[in-house]
Order: sequence, then structure tokens, then C-alpha cells
Amino acid sequence: MLRRIVQICVFILGGTLGIFLIPDLLKLVKFDHLNFINNAYVSAVLGGIIFYLIFFWAIDYIVNAVKWLEDRIVKAPITDILFGSMGLAFGLLIAFLAGLTINQMAIPILDTFIPILLTLLLGYLGFQVGFKKRDELTSLFSINRANKKRGVESTEEVKDSTHFKILDTSVIIDGRIADICQTGFLDGVIIIPQFVLEELQHIADSSDALKRNRGRRGLDILNKIQKELKIQVEMYEGDFEDIQEVDSKLVKLAKLMNGTVVTNDFNLNKVCEFQNVNVLNINDLANAVKPVVLPGEELNVQVMKDGKEYNQGVAYLDDGTMIVVEEGRNYIGKRLDVIVTSVLQTSAGRMIFAKPKLLEKAL
Repeated sequence: MLRRIVQICVFILGGTLGIFLIPDLLKLVKFDHLNFINNAYVSAVLGGIIFYLIFFWAIDYIVNAVKWLEDRIVKAPITDILFGSMGLAFGLLIAFLAGLTINQMAIPILDTFIPILLTLLLGYLGFQVGFKKRDELTSLFSINRANKKRGVESTEEVKDSTHFKILDTSVIIDGRIADICQTGFLDGVIIIPQFVLEELQHIADSSDALKRNRGRRGLDILNKIQKELKIQVEMYEGDFEDIQEVDSKLVKLAKLMNGTVVTNDFNLNKVCEFQNVNVLNINDLANAVKPVVLPGEELNVQVMKDGKEYNQGVAYLDDGTMIVVEEGRNYIGKRLDVIVTSVLQTSAGRMIFAKPKLLEKAL
């Protein structure tokens, strides 16, 4: 079918050229007095036949080129085609308007050459801008769609009332985000990027049993947030193909949407802070709601194992907070009273340093 279409197009092109060129050719060979040959219909047919016979060898190459272009277009994402076409149309419109202005100036040669040059240049630039800025345009449309759902009309109200919370892979797998959403402490619109979902699917398909279970747990958490909780959830289907790391994509997306990254990844937390991106670390929230322990307080703990430093022991509170007990190695497996000496608070967690109360009494 494609071959037939190409053959017809070649014949039509030859016929069009024949209408304009064959009358001049007949004058050149002095056959223009033959009326049955010197008319538009016969010129079109002769031009089509001659052009087809001359370029018959090129039909296979044209068919292969069209098939190659068709495969590339079919495999390309619809957003690439859509925004590339929009950019191309906008570039051609600007070139057309600029060409009209130049034609009115009636400058010899330039009024013919410049419009052609502008059409090629601005058409190419428009396509490239539309193609490479598709992610920003997609995020812009997503923001507008979310604002319409929320009934927000003015830009000022949008900035004040709409808060986009972008979840990363680690916080989804962690699972506590569902409980936080259920309690109502996390407001606004929950954004699930497509590249995060793809990473979760990749983890869920892993050959390693532990990774596979973590990935499936993350997918279950997403289903719970979307179906069971009364909170608005939206998918971001764009991607940043020039960026490989998922964390870097999250930071880029947060900048585009003016949103907040929700994570429990300590390193991503630091990267967001360095790039002035809003970030919520649920470990900070967990640490904030833990009971406050002050230096000088007494605790009764059970030493579980030895520490990294010499003669240290390690114990844990009920909420999992680690307590480093100086001179506590000899008490492993036993309960004892300790006195808190200092507390270290970081985004990675809280550490309590203590020493046995018996040593304090001895001093």
C-alpha cells in the first residue's frame, strides 16, 4: 500500500512539473503548433510518465525512508510529538509574519531569500524548543489542571492554597507516609512521578527476594494512599530524559512545580537543602514526636550489644532510639540505670549518650 502511494505521489509531482515545463519544451523543439499535444491534460500525463520513468529507481529508497520515519514517530512518546508540533507551528507562524514584513519592504533578492531562511530557521528552533521544554509544559498543564479541580482562580490564591508534595521512592517503601496522610498532617496534593513508579516496578521485579518484597510493599502503599485515604493524588507523567538519577529528577520536578519533596533519604534531604528546594523528611517528624530526653535524666535500659568504641554498650528505647552507654560493655544482656550525658539530633535520627549510674555514684 505504501509503495502504491509513493508511486502515485511521484506521478502527480511529475504531472505538475509537466504542466509548467512541457509547453516550453514543445516550443524549443517547435512542436507547439500541435494542438492535441500542447494542452494541459496531455502535458500533465506526459510529465507524470517521464518523471516516473526517470525516478523509478528511487521509489524503493523513498519507501524505506518513509517506513523508517514511521517507526520513529510511532515509538516516540505522544508528548514529544505534541509539543514538538506545537513548537514547529509557532515557529512557522512567526516566520510567516516576519516574511510579510520583509516582503512589504520590497528589497530585491532579500524579499525572496530571507523568508525562506526564516521559515527553515524558526521552524527548526520552534520544534526544538517545544520538544526540549515538554517536561516544563507538561508540569504547567498539570498544575493548571490541579488548580481547576480545587476551584482556585487567581495566581495568588494558587500559591497560597495549593501545596504539591512529591513522594520519592524511599518514603513510599517506608510505608509511614500512608499513616501520616491518614492523620491529616500532610495536606495539599500528593504527586507521584511516573519515573518513581517505574523505579518501584523495577524493584518489585528484582530477582532479590528482599528488594522484591520492598518494591511490592511500596506499590501496596501507593494503592492504599490513592484508594483508601481522603487525599488528592495525581500522577506526573513527564520525564527528564537528560537526567539519569531519580533523585536529581525529583529535585528538578520540585523546582518546576514549586513543590515539596517528601523523603526519608538523608542524602536527598541534603541535596534539596543545598539547591533551595523545600523538603519534608519524615524522620525529622518522627524525631520531633519522640519523648524529649535531657542531659542529667535517668533511664532504665537493657544493654543489647557492644558499641563501636572501646568498652561501649548499646541499648534502645521503646521507640527505637539508640543509646550509647559508656563503660557499658560489661553489662551486655543486663538492665541497669543510666544517666544521660548528651543528646545528638540529626535528620538521620537521634542518638543518646549515657553512662551507668553506678559509675556516677562511685565518683
